[in-house]
Amino acid sequence: MSPVQEMPSWRVRIGFVAAVFGMFMAILDIQIVASSLNEIQAGVSASQDEISWIQTSYLIAEIIMIPLAGVMMRIFSTRTAFVISSVGFTLASLGCALASSINELIVLRAIQGFMGGAMIPITQAVSFTIFPRHKMGSVQAVIGLVATIAPSIGPTLGGYITQHMSWHWLFLINVIPGILVSMGVWFMLDIDRADKSALKRLDLIGLVLMAIFLGSLEFVLEEGPDDDWFSSSLILNFALLCAMAGILFFWRVFTVDHPIVNLRLFRERNFATGVGLVFAVGVALYGLVYLLPLYFGTVREYNSMQIGEVMFVTGAAMFVMAPIVGRLTDVVDLRLLIGIGLLMTGIGSFMNVNLTTESGYWEFFWPQVVRGIGMIMCMVPTSRIALGNLSPQNIGDGSGMFSVMRNLGGAMGLALLDTVRDHQRDYHWTQLIASVNQGREVVVTQLAQYQQQFMGVVSDPQAAAIKMIGDRVATQAEVLAFNDIFLWLGILYLVVFPAVFLFKKPT
Repeated sequence: MSPVQEMPSWRVRIGFVAAVFGMFMAILDIQIVASSLNEIQAGVSASQDEISWIQTSYLIAEIIMIPLAGVMMRIFSTRTAFVISSVGFTLASLGCALASSINELIVLRAIQGFMGGAMIPITQAVSFTIFPRHKMGSVQAVIGLVATIAPSIGPTLGGYITQHMSWHWLFLINVIPGILVSMGVWFMLDIDRADKSALKRLDLIGLVLMAIFLGSLEFVLEEGPDDDWFSSSLILNFALLCAMAGILFFWRVFTVDHPIVNLRLFRERNFATGVGLVFAVGVALYGLVYLLPLYFGTVREYNSMQIGEVMFVTGAAMFVMAPIVGRLTDVVDLRLLIGIGLLMTGIGSFMNVNLTTESGYWEFFWPQVVRGIGMIMCMVPTSRIALGNLSPQNIGDGSGMFSVMRNLGGAMGLALLDTVRDHQRDYHWTQLIASVNQGREVVVTQLAQYQQQFMGVVSDPQAAAIKMIGDRVATQAEVLAFNDIFLWLGILYLVVFPAVFLFKKPT
């Protein structure tokens, strides 16, 4: 089947726009609760350990569903598969808003993530199915913009909604758009027919193994940093379960006639290289969305609106550059664009390795601009070069694996960044605290000043003064840990850069 050479009708294009909105909602909801967990915790009377599952359950369910999108498209047709996903996502969102207990909310968030997960790869697959290859630059710019901006603005938008309305509206805002998206796709995007015989060929064993493998992997990556990794018997058991299920899953995929996902696509060099690179881009995409609010919240004590103003810079840079990058992909070698994007992402990270406790908006402005441009320059051409040569029959599986690897890159990046931050913070604390002793005049002077401030205010001014010194050292150790993380992120993208030369020249 040859690639499409003519533009689709306006009816189909409207249906595609509806699908893009659905994809945006599914990605946005990963992070939209991030800055509102305290309010949700109070609303459903949850413990600190329980509340983290509001995000974890969504991510685990979503990453299980994403690779199943190709199978759903074959069995139900693209239109029906997408509408099942969007309707389920919308109903689950309504249920989350009405949930009265933490257990209800966790289950409904899992359903929301599972049902919404399919919208991401289906939209990607539709773009390669209905548009001619010479229009892929503009189309992939839109897809790339959605995939990068949605997680970037999620915490900011969530904080704004919670501050001005209530946490219930984090989920209620999906209802009306979800209905419109479902109707738009159903009436406008009838592009193929269902193949009911695919249901008979469905590999249920492979499906179960994949769900256990990906679900337990996501759980280990999400919960590992908080539970000190394998010192926790729960994390260790899930890691062993993940390893066993992974071995059986890969054996199953390569030995049955109709595997649940087609991993043989990795024989295509551009696809394999592109998927590997999007994994690395996912580290920065999701890692920076986590890092920046953490820095501004813990070191600068910004509120959610102030953090949103800082993070808006990355989204604005991507928004401005997306159409330009899309146009460039039509006239410039995609490998060159990806290489420049990786270098810019790395350079943008290096630009933040000298943070201090006073670093604020302007110290992050240009680094965010550079990183934002770099990430959009990676994302758009990488999706085009990875999926552009796949046959229409394989686009569904290919786009699913592409999205899974981006999300896994983010999950692994978050886990590693959290671990590195804890380790480096302790390391710098040990280095700094050794120099804070009463044999140094500056320490004695500062201690005396603090004691004077607390005199008559607290019962033990000396203890309060020592605590103040300790807090200052802890803050400095925190900042130095962030500097190390940005340094290592920059090194990561320099190390990944040579992978660009593995791409074959795209047609």
